[in-house]
Amino acid sequence: MIAQRFVTALSIAMLASWLLNMQARGDGELEFLAGTSRTCARCSLERAVLKRRDLSGADLSGANLARAVLHRARLQRAMLVGADLTEANLNKADLKYASLVRARLAGAMLYETELGLADLTDAILSNAKMGRARLMRAVLDRAELKEAILTGARLDDASLRGAQLASGNLVGASLRRANLEGADLNNAGLVDAVLANANLKGAKLSEADLLGADLTGANLQGADLSEARLTRTILTDALLDGAKLTGTLMPDGSVHD
Repeated sequence: MIAQRFVTALSIAMLASWLLNMQARGDGELEFLAGTSRTCARCSLERAVLKRRDLSGADLSGANLARAVLHRARLQRAMLVGADLTEANLNKADLKYASLVRARLAGAMLYETELGLADLTDAILSNAKMGRARLMRAVLDRAELKEAILTGARLDDASLRGAQLASGNLVGASLRRANLEGADLNNAGLVDAVLANANLKGAKLSEADLLGADLTGANLQGADLSEARLTRTILTDALLDGAKLTGTLMPDGSVHD
């Protein structure tokens, strides 16, 4: 009987603690949405409308912002580590210096978004719409960018080591001095892309379309360019030692053995 009462009392205490935590969490979300707080880690903000909000330095680590509207929001230096931003609208938002490590941004809209010097290590950006986004000196190591749209994006001096960019659209993108060592760019569209002095050592570029791309001084040592299209591609001073060129359409129109 005593044991049963003890268990009952413990259950009541646990329930009370849970209710208090839920109340505190709810209050935190309300304060954040009201603009009186910039701390809302692990909050549930799905579909929240935060258009043009100044959230500079906000802590939204682990928050659920799936399908949230953050159009033109100011998120400089914001903490979004592990946040869920699936299909969120971040068009023209300012995320300079923001931390988006392991953030989930699949299908998110990032048109003309400022992501300079942001940290997107291990982030998921598959199918993200990132046309004309600015990612200069951003870190995207091991990021998942399969089928992402990066037309006209600026990725100069960015780090994309081991990034997954298979079937990505990088037409007209600028990747000057970008580090793409070991990146997967199989079947990627790189028409007219600028990769001057980029590091593509060991990168996978099988069946990639590099029509008119500028690879001046690029490091392609050990890269797989099998069946890629290099028509009118500029390869001046590029390093091709150990590169795989089986079936590659070369700049002079010939097909490599």
